[in-house]
Amino acid sequence: MGVPIGHVSDSLDNVTSQLSQHLPTTHTRRPRGPTLSAHRLPDLPGRVAIPAQSRGAPGTPPPLEWFNDTPGPDAERALLSCLHSPRWARLLAGHRPYPDTASLLAAADEATYDLSPEEIAEALASEPLPSLPEGTYSAAHTALNAAHAAYEARFGHVFVISLDGVPEEESLDRVLTDIRSRLANDPEDERVVAAEQLRRLAGERLRDLLGARGTARPATDGPAPDTCDQAPPQ
Repeated sequence: MGVPIGHVSDSLDNVTSQLSQHLPTTHTRRPRGPTLSAHRLPDLPGRVAIPAQSRGAPGTPPPLEWFNDTPGPDAERALLSCLHSPRWARLLAGHRPYPDTASLLAAADEATYDLSPEEIAEALASEPLPSLPEGTYSAAHTALNAAHAAYEARFGHVFVISLDGVPEEESLDRVLTDIRSRLANDPEDERVVAAEQLRRLAGERLRDLLGARGTARPATDGPAPDTCDQAPPQ
């Protein structure tokens, strides 16, 4: 049974109130505080990452070509570093080859909608906590540790959020604001929100692995900003 929302919310109110007394009027660099507790994807034997974008080095295929041609287990291990769902990884690897990066991203995006509640829970169990920018100070770590603990006590899994497009100096405020807001969700509603954040995170990580950060998100994610037009193949 989860922790009563009133108790969790009151505790988080106290933490964020204390933090606000330490926040400067502008975001300045301070000595980095202790790191948050580690939530990591498990070490997978022989994990293979998609090679970095080639700059014409002889014998080095572009990432999409490598992904299309590499043995299935290697492709699946690379995909598991984006989202720890074995069926999701098998599905995407099994539909190769992809004609272009946009096609692979669209397939990955759609595949996340087919994840069962159990598969979402499995993926959430392997998710890392949102990273903090360099120079985050100790008071912020204290507040975030308390906020994450309150969230996990209520929902039984780590807090996940896509910070794509959020300026680094605003990421701390965004994480704290979203945790506070989402603590008020019904557990089933929050499962839907968390699944959507997983979908976004998987797409971001896959674009990074493919060296395609500028590639537009699939149409299912809504219109992409002008700055995210599809990048030409390199």
